[in-house]
Amino acid sequence: MNLRQLPNAITCMRLLLTLPIVWALLMGEYAWVLALLLLAGLSDGIDGWLVRRYGWQTRLGGYLDPLADKVLMMGTYFTVAFVGLLPWWLVVVVVMRDMVIMLGALAYRALTRSLEMQPLLISKLNTFFQIVLVISVLLDAGVVPLPPLLLDALIGIVLVTTVTSGAGYVVGWTCRAIAGRRAV
Repeated sequence: MNLRQLPNAITCMRLLLTLPIVWALLMGEYAWVLALLLLAGLSDGIDGWLVRRYGWQTRLGGYLDPLADKVLMMGTYFTVAFVGLLPWWLVVVVVMRDMVIMLGALAYRALTRSLEMQPLLISKLNTFFQIVLVISVLLDAGVVPLPPLLLDALIGIVLVTTVTSGAGYVVGWTCRAIAGRRAV
């Protein structure tokens, strides 16, 4: 393996971390889950830094990195809901948003023959609050009790940012596709 592939190797490790995180969640080992999530977050930061610092972008990495993030997030969200720490309806909304974005990207690509994914600010906020929510419910369940009002507020924020983010992508791609059709 050459050094240029190091970010991809780190990303694969993050992808594989989903399994022990899910297992630890099922076993109620919330402190371990938090430690593994911290490791996953650090690995995401390190591989991103290596790519930016040394220009080690690869086509594979362009697919692997978001895939690893989604698998980790979805595996964690499904399992956190399964063990009763988050409501299922919220997980359904989060998954539906991702499905709408994926289907929208495919439709946009089919219509325009191009697709450049540019994350929206609201999407970055959504990801941030999804992570904060998971960490908060894990802290509350196994480390330190948090005020229920805080957890309810975070659930509300995740709901609003999830819906707004999904709608932002749909509106943006629709406007660009219409503008592109008119230009032809």
